[in-house]
Amino acid sequence: MSDEFDRPVKFPGRVFEAFRGGDDPAEASRVAHETAHALLARVRQSPEPEIVDRLVAYTDNHGIDAIAELWARSLPRSLPGALWRIYLVRVLIRQDPEGTAYLFERGAEANATIDPVIAGAEMPTGPAEITELADRILRGAFVGDFADALDRAAAFCRIESSGCAIVADEAEATEPERATELTTRALRFSTTARELTSAARLWRVGSLD
Repeated sequence: MSDEFDRPVKFPGRVFEAFRGGDDPAEASRVAHETAHALLARVRQSPEPEIVDRLVAYTDNHGIDAIAELWARSLPRSLPGALWRIYLVRVLIRQDPEGTAYLFERGAEANATIDPVIAGAEMPTGPAEITELADRILRGAFVGDFADALDRAAAFCRIESSGCAIVADEAEATEPERATELTTRALRFSTTARELTSAARLWRVGSLD
């Protein structure tokens, strides 16, 4: 499928606009896997900076709907599922960099593991640092070690989950609704972290389809 992309400068738009869903789950799964493999292989074969930049910023210019329609229904422990989660993490960070940075810092302060080192955010972590981290993680998926990018995204999610849980506990008495929302968010980040870690393990043994 990568042979179809003879004009790299047009690659990002073409791959994400190539699929508009459908009623056949098997067909949707096939297209999701083919596009994910083709995208990653094409960029890694010839990682032109302009193309990587456009892929990293794709959701800034086009929204996340096209990527969601393409990959969001894929299993978490699959290549399209893993790519979807990395893109989603970046979108969530950029939607609220200030709030995300605050929760990240709270989680990192209480973290006794090497997750802050793995995630790679500069400390102290403000909105600019957390946004830059999101870009570096996604960029690393295309031009670095893919498993390392997944592990970094997973470490970010674990720290963010911890931050959400800490702030939720603090808000329980005075802001119960916010506490509930943060607790739900903590669970989602924790689940995503496990999924990304599993995908990284599969990639390292050549089994992430």
